[in-house]
Amino acid sequence: MTAAARPAPPPTPAPLRIALIASARHPIRDPFAGGLEAHTWTLSKALRARGHDVTIFAGPGSDPALGVVEMPFRPPRISEAARRDTSMVASHWLAEHHAYLQLMLDLCGPARYDIVHNNSLHYLPVAMAAALSVPVVTTLHTPPTPWLESAIQAAPAPHRPMRFSAVSHHTAAAWRHVVPAATVVRNGIDTRRWHPGPGGEELVWSGRLVPEKGAHLAIAAARLADRGLRLAGPVGDPEYFEACIRPRLGRTITYAGHLPQPDLCELVGSSAAAVVSPCWDEPYGLVIAEALACGTPVCGFARGALPEIVTPDCARLVPPGDCVALAEAVEPTVGLSRADARRHAESFCSMEAMTRSYERFYRSVPA
Repeated sequence: MTAAARPAPPPTPAPLRIALIASARHPIRDPFAGGLEAHTWTLSKALRARGHDVTIFAGPGSDPALGVVEMPFRPPRISEAARRDTSMVASHWLAEHHAYLQLMLDLCGPARYDIVHNNSLHYLPVAMAAALSVPVVTTLHTPPTPWLESAIQAAPAPHRPMRFSAVSHHTAAAWRHVVPAATVVRNGIDTRRWHPGPGGEELVWSGRLVPEKGAHLAIAAARLADRGLRLAGPVGDPEYFEACIRPRLGRTITYAGHLPQPDLCELVGSSAAAVVSPCWDEPYGLVIAEALACGTPVCGFARGALPEIVTPDCARLVPPGDCVALAEAVEPTVGLSRADARRHAESFCSMEAMTRSYERFYRSVPA
């Protein structure tokens, strides 16, 4: 076939104008309050790098480089008389409600975007989606919650169906009773920022220090395995930290603090293995992707989405809650190839794969 007879390549799709709704309560900045904030930061940067016009709506104090439009998170002044009402809820709940309400009312105006992506955990972007003149999609980041479930069921039938993505097949299955067909788009990380490290002798545990993340179980397993353990992450539950973590710290069990990404990458990359010990059904587990990108194999509980993220080449999983089995799996995990761990992160957990999947998802939604 001559050059003149060859069919023309398909036209490049036009860039999208995307409104990305994030947390009103937590800023999108490093060090991140949690995996959701880290994911939002990564997704916004990646979408912009691919030419899209992204506007992020997020909490005060976010990374100035993102050009965030701050949502007005202002705890209201409630009188003592109102506080005595039996229906009184936490002040931060009221602040979030009014922040998202004002945002959604603003978005009800003339269309400035091609699509609105609700990447928050709040119910109002779902409940009010039908009022907007552009499609609204929501990513399911957690197990079912009563507020979001009720919003999905109570929302009036719009002129277009609501569309949902989920961060794992496990999470999609957990929501299937109210969201029959969520598109699975797994979270990804920037494998250039999370680079391979040399390994080391100690274990590492990273994440929010809250009961459901199970850092106390990682400590127990590290002691049984006779390995040092370094913990890192924000203290999300001070009572839990003081009761279950601080008393167990010492020469071999240490807390490095809430580290910015470059320092956390260095810590994880200089560890023998990453321990992942959730006490709940983890919807995805961004710390797994981060560890693998650093070349650090994973030793954890086979719970939630963890079994679908890793392979035997880069991880060893044991029954949930079994600290003895977790300790026994440490040495086999340390013996795994760090190069294989890195390769799995590049092929399965990359920012590029995630971004391409979101682009396909956005363009599949009827205008």
